[in-house]
Amino acid sequence: MAKQVRAIVISGNGTNCEREVANACRLAGAEVADIVHISELLAGRVRLDDYHFLNLAGGFLDGDDLGSAKAGANRLLHAPVKGSSEHLIDQVRRFIAAGKLVLGVCNGFQLMVKMGLLPALDGDFDRQSATLTFNDGGRFLDRWVYLRVDTDSPCVFTAGLKGIYLPVRHGEGKFVTESPEILAQIETRHLAPLRYSDGEYRAATMEASFNPNGSVAGIAGVCDQTGRLFGLMPHPEAYVHRTHHPRWTREEDLPEEGMGLWLYQNAVRFIREKLL
Repeated sequence: MAKQVRAIVISGNGTNCEREVANACRLAGAEVADIVHISELLAGRVRLDDYHFLNLAGGFLDGDDLGSAKAGANRLLHAPVKGSSEHLIDQVRRFIAAGKLVLGVCNGFQLMVKMGLLPALDGDFDRQSATLTFNDGGRFLDRWVYLRVDTDSPCVFTAGLKGIYLPVRHGEGKFVTESPEILAQIETRHLAPLRYSDGEYRAATMEASFNPNGSVAGIAGVCDQTGRLFGLMPHPEAYVHRTHHPRWTREEDLPEEGMGLWLYQNAVRFIREKLL
């Protein structure tokens, strides 16, 4: 039997985009795209070791009552796996060490940052060095944004891309670092693959009409130094077909594939080339 690309999408405790993410994985060519409730992982009935591509979907983990994804991060870091001596974070770290892919979108990006998985400078996954906090405008935003791609970034998901157009919907999407030194390292190492930009994808911007939350340096997504761990606030799974585009009835030249699908196609291509 031919080897299969196996993706897992974790659900539960407030996620609400898991079906869209699983659909994007399937459209991109993954033969398996399982939606798995976190309770199944904690009960030991499902293991991350059996997959190549871990997806942390958007939503409102635990209602964001302790801040975006903070309670979810604590659960993943400290909850034990039933019938085992390990915690779920042990499986996550083993998954990463095996050279596999992790993608966090919106609440999933917040989760990765607060777990210490991003930016994880020099492979340090044991400390949080950045966060995502309240939008500068002080309210939830639901709109579309232009994103400039850093073509020098090691990010697997944005390879070969120059600019993409995606929706955002969040109240806590402002990316900030704990110090100027952390930001400088992110920029020097090209670990910010996506930045909010103008409609021509010319440059990162802090202009409110294009940068919806006031993220420092216009950062909309961050990867680790390997490029295999990636988190972003915009929703690529929400634009995988031309009819998802807000102007699809007025722009007749739109391709059938939505721009967000490109990220998942890059992931599946990487897995076929490097992991199967």
